[in-house]
Amino acid sequence: MFHYTVETNKTVDEAVHAVEESLKNHKFGVLWQLDIPSKLQEKGVDFTQPYRVLEVCNPVEAKRVLNQNSLVGYFLPCKVVVYEENGTTKIGLPKPTAMIQMVNDQTLIEIAQNVEETLIKAVNEAK
Repeated sequence: MFHYTVETNKTVDEAVHAVEESLKNHKFGVLWQLDIPSKLQEKGVDFTQPYRVLEVCNPVEAKRVLNQNSLVGYFLPCKVVVYEENGTTKIGLPKPTAMIQMVNDQTLIEIAQNVEETLIKAVNEAK
């Protein structure tokens, strides 16, 4: 499976706040946040499902992978999504190990595994 997703009893706003705090504890920062319904409505598209995309980064790890292979920049920064579906709030992320397979570099796979484990811990703590 290319993603890791959990459910929470929190609202989308509460979950976003919890994710931000948890990521901070794991040395990841939120670079920016995209509120998809607001952006689409701004463009005249009627979309009301609460859906946020957080672009997250650990600068030390980002430097390591970019020094190893510049193509990894195509996958950066990492994403964490928080959305509501059928009345349930979900928190998820595309697995870095799934993405990095496209580059075929064992060193990068090991780094991606560590990043993925950290992001999953952060998500689990936030839920």
